[in-house]
Amino acid sequence: MVAPTLPSGSLPPFAAVIVAAGKGLRAGQPIPKQFARWRGKPLLRHSVETLLTAGANPVVIAIPDGAEELAGDALAELQGVRLVRGGASRQLSVKAALEALTHEAPEYVLIHDAARPHITLDVVTDLLAALESHPAAIPVLPVVDSLAIDRNGLMSGSANREELRRVQTPQAFRFPAILAAHRAWTGEANAGDDAQVAHALNLEIALVQGDEAMRKLTFAEDFMEDEPPIRMGTGYDVHRLADNEELWLCGVKIEHPQGLAGHSDADVAMHALTDALLGAIGAGDIGQHFPPSDPEWRGVSSSRFLEHAVVLVTQAGYRIGNTDVTIVCEAPKIGPYRDRMRARLAELMSVDIGCISVKATTTERLGFTGRGEGIAAQAAATLVRAS
Repeated sequence: MVAPTLPSGSLPPFAAVIVAAGKGLRAGQPIPKQFARWRGKPLLRHSVETLLTAGANPVVIAIPDGAEELAGDALAELQGVRLVRGGASRQLSVKAALEALTHEAPEYVLIHDAARPHITLDVVTDLLAALESHPAAIPVLPVVDSLAIDRNGLMSGSANREELRRVQTPQAFRFPAILAAHRAWTGEANAGDDAQVAHALNLEIALVQGDEAMRKLTFAEDFMEDEPPIRMGTGYDVHRLADNEELWLCGVKIEHPQGLAGHSDADVAMHALTDALLGAIGAGDIGQHFPPSDPEWRGVSSSRFLEHAVVLVTQAGYRIGNTDVTIVCEAPKIGPYRDRMRARLAELMSVDIGCISVKATTTERLGFTGRGEGIAAQAAATLVRAS
């Protein structure tokens, strides 16, 4: 490994290229993964912000044809960024970005993959320091597992892991050298990274210590593993009791002199539970998804709302761990209906009945529930990240 020679805080001027022209289909996102949100903002924006903060000027980004709007949204309000249209391969995308830098002709350039959102400043410092005595430098990590050579599904040999390294980005180059290497590249296969292109021109490439944090996001599960393993949400709802209305609680019809009036069938308990599920995934509340002003939802079963929330939970990469509903009323008595309510909720949410709790309490005749004017419900839901 090459030891750094630059003191902290004294990075030399450099430009940066970010390769963001791929389709990213393996990540399972509705848009190319570099524009998908990760940790609260588009994946691409993470590395761009870090490089700009480190002093990169400019940052040239190769994007897919037709992705200008996506890129503009992802990079809104960032200064010092330039977009170029990528090519049919990674190597051609990098070459296009490097050609766009010929006017500035920077001494140093870092080339980075947008699929690696985290960049460690210490690694950047070491890379640029290595360029003082080498035309190229790349961050690497040791191989910790034993290696086998695969021949038609059978082990035909092993490799010496002590001589092998895992290669990361950003990779650093003297600009004239890497531009010449890309212009001279004649490899039939697409280059996996720019170190391969540089090596083909016999450039000496220094190795510096990489960082496990600079991992690449490739598959759908990569976008989930940084999500919390457990999430929880709460819900609360109130509906008034009225004549000539049916009384539905937790999806069970209860015979009672009065029923609940309001949104849909006014199942106050199911509304609270729906809000708890929506809240756990940060998806707003029931009114945002099913506005009470919309006549489409007048009188419909609240089971539709709960089932919709369950679908959103699944799409967010979670499953229901357990739910707890408390119904607040003086009447009717909930005890005789509790098991039916639990069974109905378990059916709607496709979970074991043991994961469902329904209980009731009174307010000792205090407040609107105590006076029998309405029924309130509160709910809590715990979600577990799907494996």
